[in-house]
Amino acid sequence: MNPERTAVLALYHDASEVLTGDLPAPVKYFNPEIKTAYKAIEAGAAAKLFHMLPAVLQPDYQALFLADDADRVHRDLVTAADKLCAYLKCLEEMGAGNPEFSKAEKALKASVEGLDLPEVRYFLDTFVPSFRLTLDELE
Repeated sequence: MNPERTAVLALYHDASEVLTGDLPAPVKYFNPEIKTAYKAIEAGAAAKLFHMLPAVLQPDYQALFLADDADRVHRDLVTAADKLCAYLKCLEEMGAGNPEFSKAEKALKASVEGLDLPEVRYFLDTFVPSFRLTLDELE
């Protein structure tokens, strides 16, 4: 695993949202047809952005905008980090007394706990408990 490669892919993973906007996950994954259609829209937007680059830059940016199987392990980790981020947002909202995030928190917790990535398990075990603490408890 190349952490630098993962970090660079993470920087670009939502680039297509410049054109599509950010569609909430519950809508994006409501059913298989919507998920498939949205994935196609995202891929089309990424391709459009890529082709907007000057030709001289395209070889260096191709794998950042157009998915490449050689980067699958890195993209899987970026996707996991995206889910973890959403889960942490839910924990933050729940900690602030916002019950509107309780259903999403449960679903995202199950989703991230189901990921078969040792990096995710380490993050869940090592860092997530601190997100449930108050500032005073962190000291």
